[in-house]
Amino acid sequence: MQVKLFVGNLPWSVGDAELTQIFASHGDVQSARVISDRDTGRSRGFGFVEMETDDIGALIRATDGHEIDGRNLRVNQAEDKGPSPRRGPGGDRGGFGGRRDRY
Repeated sequence: MQVKLFVGNLPWSVGDAELTQIFASHGDVQSARVISDRDTGRSRGFGFVEMETDDIGALIRATDGHEIDGRNLRVNQAEDKGPSPRRGPGGDRGGFGGRRDRY
């Protein structure tokens, strides 16, 4: 079964290739992506791994707490991102934009 994992507490030095290597010994990694800050390009310290596994519990137990460069990884099953909240007129979330007929 294919699973998507959230991997947190990554050292800044870990990139996509290193993240793939960390999980490759535990199954067939389809993708591994470290999330970067869009302004600086620097790692945000977390990423996502999609891979095949027969036992997600065993996979998480084997990788959660794994030490990389003095940091212990946090590994959980990723939650699906739900729909974003409705935005009001003008793109704001509060809905305070729009027309005012006061006069």
